Amino acid sequence: MSQVRIVHARYGKADVRLVKVSRAGDTHTLHDVNVAITLEGDFAAAYTEGDNRQLLATDTMRNTVYAFAREHPLDSIEAFGAHLARHFIATGPTVRVAEVRLTEYPWQRITVAGQPHPHAFTRAAGERVATVRGDLAGIVTTAGVDDLLVLKTTASGWEDFYRDDYTTLADTNDRIFATAISATWAYCAQADLDYNPLWIGVRDQILATFSDHYSPSVQNTLYRMGRAVLEHFPVIERIHFTLPNKHHLLFNLEPFGQTNANEIFQVTSEPYGLIEGTVERSDLQ
Repeated sequence: MSQVRIVHARYGKADVRLVKVSRAGDTHTLHDVNVAITLEGDFAAAYTEGDNRQLLATDTMRNTVYAFAREHPLDSIEAFGAHLARHFIATGPTVRVAEVRLTEYPWQRITVAGQPHPHAFTRAAGERVATVRGDLAGIVTTAGVDDLLVLKTTASGWEDFYRDDYTTLADTNDRIFATAISATWAYCAQADLDYNPLWIGVRDQILATFSDHYSPSVQNTLYRMGRAVLEHFPVIERIHFTLPNKHHLLFNLEPFGQTNANEIFQVTSEPYGLIEGTVERSDLQ
């Protein structure tokens, strides 16, 4: 009989939905976070022998998230994830690596009579994401934004592209550019970072760069956004983008005796172009 072994094992708890309301009198702060925990280590006995003595229950992982949320502030999901990662590394008997993935759903205060309401909220755009991966050597943190919907109605084109026997698309130098930005970035240094202003600053830089130029392609705009982030934030070593092309197609109104001067568009959801890329500092080895 052939000899077999388990060569990689990991397990954890996913979709731990956490809402924390911090109350300062009538003014409340809302945090809405999804947490996923994955542990790696020497778990072979549980898989091959059914021996669970070295396994932390996934139910315990869930409980830990809620208990830590009571003990620790949720001012930044990066810092909260680091608390969890360090705990699971220290607690699990045979745990070598703990990875905590967090998604924070943004809520903003509803404006009433020109003033932000103290405890009424509406969902905003662009989820904040972070991954904290820790082992005995330390913690590595990546941050990001997901599903940040952006659109500009002009200053975008797609022309002079490669053509073959199956190409039917016409050149254009004036089109709608719409996408849902997903971006993740890795920090060069992990100590003493103030994650909240960093995250806000990176998101705002991405939005500003998306807006400030004529885009000959989604690819070129991806590079411009990445370059701008690295130029403005020295603590970031690389950034990765995923940009689905949310197509807005000029609708043909000629059958109805009407003209269409870039005014009426049909929005299509599939199929769609998908552009990805990573921009990093050229001095990295």
